[in-house]
Amino acid sequence: MIIAKIIDNVWATRKDESLNGLKFMIAQLENGEKIVVCDYIGAGTGDMVLITKGSGARKVLENESIPIDAVTIGIIDGFEEGE
Repeated sequence: MIIAKIIDNVWATRKDESLNGLKFMIAQLENGEKIVVCDYIGAGTGDMVLITKGSGARKVLENESIPIDAVTIGIIDGFEEGE
């Protein structure tokens, strides 16, 4: 799992048919990289989220053939960083 912050929405009127009805957002990872994620949990702009990537993302959506690479799986309420 990866920690990221949702920073914006993504709209795509033309896309693979299997993606219809899914919500896409831009997530900024801790290293500054930005990725597009499929929002599975109702996250909003500014939320800190947990993301899973690769085959784990497709398993969350219960469709191994869907062209998804990353999906939100949790909204973080808080965390403590150890020393």
